[in-house]
Amino acid sequence: AGWFRRLLHKPKPSSVESSLESSHSASSSRSSSSSAKSSSSSPGVSLATSSISLSPVSAPDISASDSPRWDKSYDVCICHSEGDVELVSELVSYLEGQPESFRCFLQLRDAVAGSAVVTELCDAVQNSHCWVMLITPGFLQDPWCKYQMHQALAEAPMANGRTIPVLKDVDRKDYPRELRNIYYIYMALKEKSFRQIRDTVMRYLQELCRSSTKKME
Repeated sequence: AGWFRRLLHKPKPSSVESSLESSHSASSSRSSSSSAKSSSSSPGVSLATSSISLSPVSAPDISASDSPRWDKSYDVCICHSEGDVELVSELVSYLEGQPESFRCFLQLRDAVAGSAVVTELCDAVQNSHCWVMLITPGFLQDPWCKYQMHQALAEAPMANGRTIPVLKDVDRKDYPRELRNIYYIYMALKEKSFRQIRDTVMRYLQELCRSSTKKME
């Protein structure tokens, strides 16, 4: 009788409480579901945004028929001493063998026989976009190398990417004072230095094309 009486008086859960519990669990379920969707969709939006913002800008075609590259006879003039002819010949072969087929002035190969040395050096500097100065112990002792260096600096006194000093077997303290405001390439590994020279010339020609396009617009 005692247990039957207690059973009759035991309170039943109210419908309000039941509905609250069920709505709470449903709400939790929806919240976690929506949070999962949100967290799963965020990276997608982020990736999409970043992929749009990081899309590469098309580089100008330096080989186009209307490119300002063709305004000069040469892309690169190599200034070097007589003792560095072999290394310079390798550099010229490398640059001319690139897909862009860079046009190089090599004094022993391209100078007109019978013409004055001064005239040839000045013409080479004026008719080239960039000048590579291969600064070696022989360069520092060669008056013609220094003359050509001064001609290049007179053409473009500001460090705008046209003059490309390359140090080889020379202490940094012996770096010519005239070039102190220009960064140089230190030739430790030949292949790496050749690639740096190529990239520097390419960068200048691309910037030249961009500037020309902006002026036309």
